[in-house]
Amino acid sequence: MGGHSHWAGIKHKKAITDAKKGKVYTKIIKEITIAARIAGGKPEENPRLRKAMEDGKACNMPLDNVKRAIMRGTGQEPGVIYEEITYEGYGPGGIAIIINVTTDNKNRAASEIRKILDTHGGNMGSAGCVGWMFEQKGYIAVKKSDAREDELMSLALEIGADDFRSPAESGEYEIITSPQDFESVKAKLEEKKVPLVSAEVTMLPKNEVDIGEDKAEQVLNLVDSLEDHEDVQTVFSNFNIPDSVLQKLDK
Repeated sequence: MGGHSHWAGIKHKKAITDAKKGKVYTKIIKEITIAARIAGGKPEENPRLRKAMEDGKACNMPLDNVKRAIMRGTGQEPGVIYEEITYEGYGPGGIAIIINVTTDNKNRAASEIRKILDTHGGNMGSAGCVGWMFEQKGYIAVKKSDAREDELMSLALEIGADDFRSPAESGEYEIITSPQDFESVKAKLEEKKVPLVSAEVTMLPKNEVDIGEDKAEQVLNLVDSLEDHEDVQTVFSNFNIPDSVLQKLDK
């Protein structure tokens, strides 16, 4: 199991089926507001806004909520001012963690994130302490049952992907792009009617840390607690938990 691909799959399923719709909506509204504030309210000209709106659509967010969030971002409607902050730290087994937060109270956010890390066997680090272990990349996943490996690999590399991976222990192919080429590669795959499981610009670890049965549950509980915090938008880590260990935890 590739840590990122498996985790990306879990995150997408969780985002769409999460019973706590209110919390999911809040996170997406914050992202829409920030995206509109930074690069304008037209999704066709703002990839980040477009992605946030797609996430809203995927979890059936009412269109009025989306419109109001865009108007708050562009200043057409008053609202809370959010700040984006990135925290870095460590988790059980020495894993590296990057936590992206959108908050209206950075002192409260820092205190609460630090407490979550401490509670689950991790600790907050200084800015830059683990960032060098990751690269920003476009990441696209396609189910192996939806495409032939040789055809998809040829297409991906032909349209500008940096890399194509077929992890033996995963049910998905992985297409890696530069952040700049992500939108173009995604659009060309969609033109060719390739069904995408997930597509995002993300932080991929340069190397993964293998986590055994003794730390796996603690790592997953830490990640869940971080992602459950209302100010946390995204969490990136470099852990890898083998399928055999995950299956034991599922029982």
